Amino acid sequence: MEKTQNNRAWFLVIPVLVLVAFSAVIPLMTVVNYAFNDTFGNNDFFWAGLEWFDEMIHSERLHGALGRQAMFSAIILAIEVPLGIFVALNMPKKGFWASFCLVLMALPLLIPFNVVGTIWQIFGRVDIGLLGRTLAGLGVDYNYTNDPIDAWATVIVMDVWHWTSLVALLCYAGLQSIPQAYYQAAKIDQASRWAVFRYIELPKMQGVLLIAVLLRFMDSFMIYTEPFVVTGGGPGNSTTFLSIDLVKMAVGQFDLGPAAAFSLMYFLVILLVSWVFYTVMTNMDKEAK
Repeated sequence: MEKTQNNRAWFLVIPVLVLVAFSAVIPLMTVVNYAFNDTFGNNDFFWAGLEWFDEMIHSERLHGALGRQAMFSAIILAIEVPLGIFVALNMPKKGFWASFCLVLMALPLLIPFNVVGTIWQIFGRVDIGLLGRTLAGLGVDYNYTNDPIDAWATVIVMDVWHWTSLVALLCYAGLQSIPQAYYQAAKIDQASRWAVFRYIELPKMQGVLLIAVLLRFMDSFMIYTEPFVVTGGGPGNSTTFLSIDLVKMAVGQFDLGPAAAFSLMYFLVILLVSWVFYTVMTNMDKEAK
């Protein structure tokens, strides 16, 4: 006897689809409209085709922002992933101190982005900030508002402080899933600490590490609030990343056509990289099975 399917559950999905349509699809279609049209106001649009995309592709301004963004994401991943692994490996595995460390590691993740930027803006000020005053007292010429290198160092250290905990917590969860029998067998074989990490712990963390890299890439590639609050994209354009440049173009200059094309290209880059990571993760899961 065949079972009849009950499709009434789909009615529960309708509110979600409506919400997504209003919050995502309709705004996206508006951006697409501006990306392929020009306007002089009063809702009078003129077909522009690929003009705005061609302008953005050949824009030195976009190339500079993209280069700074790629460099920032690469530095962030190169620091936070190894540091997160190191922290996870050295965290207590059980007991009170394990719970204490987990809560302590989660605290930076609970702070809103604009608050993080404000904290580090004050923290790094030479006149009243603890970091700025201390470095000045040690004779270090530090000023993130005037020196591009100091501005980059401040933004990178701020992001590392804010997000390394995410990588550490994900790696810690992967380590906790390893059966104790693996460690006992390694102890019997007198395996070195490096061998245990290389052949036991690292393979078990591959899945969570890919998730961590994917999340950190997406966050770092879309970063806006923290560097904008701290440096405003300066000094000059030294910390003007893609998101900051896009907001300046759309809101500051009101160039809606180029900004719309810019945002679509921005979206497609993130979507492409996310798809690559997802494909890698899926293939690794299939090989593991």
